[in-house]
Amino acid sequence: MRWIALAITSAFLLPALAQERIYRCGNEYTNNAVVAKSRGCKVMEGGNITIVQGTVPQAGASPRTGTAPTAPRSTPRNDSAEQRARDSDARLILESELRKAEDRLAQAQKAYANGQPEKEGIESRNHQRYLDRVAELKAAVARAESDVNGLRRELGRMGGVPPAGSGAAASGTPGGPESAAK
Repeated sequence: MRWIALAITSAFLLPALAQERIYRCGNEYTNNAVVAKSRGCKVMEGGNITIVQGTVPQAGASPRTGTAPTAPRSTPRNDSAEQRARDSDARLILESELRKAEDRLAQAQKAYANGQPEKEGIESRNHQRYLDRVAELKAAVARAESDVNGLRRELGRMGGVPPAGSGAAASGTPGGPESAAK
Protein backbone atom coordinates (compact mmCIF):
# COMPACT_ATOMS: atom_id res chain seq x y z
CA MET A 1 0.00 0.00 0.00
CA ARG A 2 2.86 2.37 0.80
CA TRP A 3 4.41 1.70 -2.60
CA ILE A 4 1.23 2.67 -4.39
CA ALA A 5 0.92 5.89 -2.36
CA LEU A 6 4.59 6.70 -3.03
CA ALA A 7 4.17 6.03 -6.77
CA ILE A 8 1.09 8.26 -7.01
CA THR A 9 2.77 11.06 -5.02
CA SER A 10 5.91 10.93 -7.16
CA ALA A 11 3.81 10.94 -10.34
CA PHE A 12 2.25 14.24 -9.27
CA LEU A 13 5.51 15.79 -8.08
CA LEU A 14 7.69 14.96 -11.11
CA PRO A 15 6.06 17.49 -13.47
CA ALA A 16 6.37 20.18 -10.82
CA LEU A 17 10.05 19.40 -10.37
CA ALA A 18 10.66 19.28 -14.12
CA GLN A 19 9.40 22.83 -14.68
CA GLU A 20 11.96 25.54 -14.27
CA ARG A 21 11.37 29.19 -13.64
CA ILE A 22 10.85 31.19 -16.78
CA TYR A 23 12.05 34.77 -17.03
CA ARG A 24 10.72 37.45 -19.36
CA CYS A 25 13.20 39.92 -20.79
CA GLY A 26 11.10 42.30 -22.86
CA ASN A 27 9.87 40.21 -25.80
CA GLU A 28 12.27 37.37 -25.07
CA TYR A 29 11.96 34.50 -22.61
CA THR A 30 14.68 32.46 -20.94
CA ASN A 31 15.00 29.79 -18.28
CA ASN A 32 18.65 30.61 -17.56
CA ALA A 33 18.74 32.36 -14.17
CA VAL A 34 22.23 33.83 -14.69
CA VAL A 35 21.30 35.46 -18.00
CA ALA A 36 17.99 36.65 -16.55
CA LYS A 37 19.69 38.25 -13.55
CA SER A 38 22.30 40.01 -15.68
CA ARG A 39 19.63 41.43 -18.01
CA GLY A 40 17.19 42.40 -15.28
CA CYS A 41 14.43 40.00 -16.38
CA LYS A 42 11.28 39.33 -14.37
CA VAL A 43 10.05 35.91 -13.24
CA MET A 44 6.88 34.75 -15.01
CA GLU A 45 4.21 33.63 -12.58
CA GLY A 46 1.20 31.54 -13.40
CA GLY A 47 0.36 28.71 -15.77
CA ASN A 48 2.31 26.95 -18.43
CA ILE A 49 3.91 28.93 -21.20
CA THR A 50 4.40 27.62 -24.72
CA ILE A 51 6.98 29.41 -26.82
CA VAL A 52 7.30 28.77 -30.54
CA GLN A 53 10.57 29.80 -32.13
CA GLY A 54 9.93 32.29 -34.91
CA THR A 55 11.92 32.84 -38.06
CA VAL A 56 15.16 34.74 -37.83
CA PRO A 57 15.28 37.90 -39.95
CA GLN A 58 17.68 37.75 -42.86
CA ALA A 59 20.88 39.72 -42.57
CA GLY A 60 20.19 41.58 -45.83
CA ALA A 61 16.94 43.14 -44.59
CA SER A 62 16.34 46.67 -45.71
CA PRO A 63 16.54 49.03 -42.72
CA ARG A 64 14.00 51.41 -44.24
CA THR A 65 11.23 48.92 -45.04
CA GLY A 66 12.19 46.05 -42.78
CA THR A 67 11.76 43.53 -45.56
CA ALA A 68 14.35 41.22 -46.93
CA PRO A 69 15.49 41.65 -50.52
CA THR A 70 13.79 39.36 -52.98
CA ALA A 71 15.46 36.01 -53.42
CA PRO A 72 16.79 35.08 -56.83
CA ARG A 73 14.41 33.06 -58.95
CA SER A 74 14.85 29.33 -58.63
CA THR A 75 13.53 28.76 -62.16
CA PRO A 76 14.89 30.48 -65.23
CA ARG A 77 12.72 33.07 -66.96
CA ASN A 78 10.54 31.83 -69.77
CA ASP A 79 11.73 32.27 -73.30
CA SER A 80 9.81 35.12 -74.91
CA ALA A 81 8.48 32.79 -77.65
CA GLU A 82 7.16 30.38 -75.00
CA GLN A 83 5.52 33.21 -73.12
CA ARG A 84 3.95 34.61 -76.29
CA ALA A 85 2.55 31.14 -77.05
CA ARG A 86 1.08 30.89 -73.55
CA ASP A 87 -0.40 34.36 -73.82
CA SER A 88 -1.89 33.49 -77.20
CA ASP A 89 -3.42 30.28 -75.79
CA ALA A 90 -4.83 32.18 -72.82
CA ARG A 91 -6.32 34.80 -75.11
CA LEU A 92 -7.94 32.14 -77.32
CA ILE A 93 -9.46 30.48 -74.26
CA LEU A 94 -10.78 33.81 -72.98
CA GLU A 95 -12.24 34.66 -76.39
CA SER A 96 -13.95 31.27 -76.51
CA GLU A 97 -15.35 31.79 -73.01
CA LEU A 98 -16.50 35.28 -74.03
CA ARG A 99 -18.42 33.88 -77.01
CA LYS A 100 -20.11 31.29 -74.76
CA ALA A 101 -20.94 33.93 -72.16
CA GLU A 102 -22.39 36.23 -74.82
CA ASP A 103 -24.55 33.35 -76.09
CA ARG A 104 -25.78 32.68 -72.53
CA LEU A 105 -26.53 36.40 -72.15
CA ALA A 106 -28.51 36.45 -75.39
CA GLN A 107 -30.53 33.40 -74.28
CA ALA A 108 -31.17 34.92 -70.85
CA GLN A 109 -32.29 38.22 -72.37
CA LYS A 110 -34.58 36.38 -74.79
CA ALA A 111 -36.16 34.42 -71.91
CA TYR A 112 -36.47 37.57 -69.78
CA ALA A 113 -38.14 39.52 -72.60
CA ASN A 114 -37.57 42.91 -70.94
CA GLY A 115 -39.38 41.79 -67.80
CA GLN A 116 -42.48 40.61 -69.66
CA PRO A 117 -42.00 36.87 -70.34
CA GLU A 118 -45.08 34.86 -71.26
CA LYS A 119 -46.82 33.07 -68.43
CA GLU A 120 -46.36 29.33 -68.30
CA GLY A 121 -48.85 26.76 -67.05
CA ILE A 122 -50.01 27.46 -63.51
CA GLU A 123 -48.56 30.98 -63.55
CA SER A 124 -51.77 32.35 -65.04
CA ARG A 125 -53.55 31.39 -61.81
CA ASN A 126 -50.59 31.94 -59.44
CA HIS A 127 -49.20 35.41 -60.03
CA GLN A 128 -46.54 35.08 -57.30
CA ARG A 129 -45.01 32.10 -59.08
CA TYR A 130 -44.79 34.22 -62.24
CA LEU A 131 -43.13 37.07 -60.32
CA ASP A 132 -40.63 34.63 -58.79
CA ARG A 133 -39.71 33.29 -62.23
CA VAL A 134 -39.32 36.82 -63.61
CA ALA A 135 -36.99 37.66 -60.69
CA GLU A 136 -34.91 34.52 -61.41
CA LEU A 137 -34.70 35.44 -65.09
CA LYS A 138 -33.62 38.98 -64.21
CA ALA A 139 -30.90 37.59 -61.90
CA ALA A 140 -29.74 35.25 -64.67
CA VAL A 141 -29.44 38.21 -67.06
CA ALA A 142 -27.45 40.17 -64.48
CA ARG A 143 -25.09 37.23 -63.90
CA ALA A 144 -24.58 36.73 -67.63
CA GLU A 145 -23.87 40.45 -68.12
CA SER A 146 -21.40 40.34 -65.26
CA ASP A 147 -19.65 37.33 -66.80
CA VAL A 148 -19.40 39.03 -70.20
CA ASN A 149 -18.08 42.25 -68.66
CA GLY A 150 -15.51 40.36 -66.59
CA LEU A 151 -14.24 38.44 -69.61
CA ARG A 152 -14.02 41.66 -71.63
CA ARG A 153 -12.03 43.32 -68.83
CA GLU A 154 -9.67 40.35 -68.71
CA LEU A 155 -9.17 40.45 -72.46
CA GLY A 156 -8.57 44.20 -72.20
CA ARG A 157 -5.80 43.55 -69.68
CA MET A 158 -4.18 41.15 -72.10
CA GLY A 159 -3.81 43.85 -74.70
CA GLY A 160 -6.75 45.76 -75.98
CA VAL A 161 -10.37 44.97 -76.65
CA PRO A 162 -11.54 41.65 -78.10
CA PRO A 163 -10.98 41.30 -81.84
CA ALA A 164 -13.78 42.16 -84.27
CA GLY A 165 -14.69 38.52 -84.96
CA SER A 166 -15.38 37.55 -81.36
CA GLY A 167 -19.09 36.84 -81.56
CA ALA A 168 -21.93 39.04 -80.36
CA ALA A 169 -19.76 41.96 -79.30
CA ALA A 170 -18.98 42.80 -82.90
CA SER A 171 -22.01 41.45 -84.76
CA GLY A 172 -24.64 43.55 -82.98
CA THR A 173 -26.62 40.50 -81.85
CA PRO A 174 -28.38 40.50 -78.47
CA GLY A 175 -25.85 40.61 -75.71
CA GLY A 176 -23.64 43.03 -77.57
CA PRO A 177 -22.96 46.59 -76.47
CA GLU A 178 -26.14 47.86 -78.18
CA SER A 179 -28.48 45.62 -76.15
CA ALA A 180 -26.84 46.55 -72.85
CA ALA A 181 -28.07 50.11 -73.29
CA LYS A 182 -31.72 49.04 -73.73
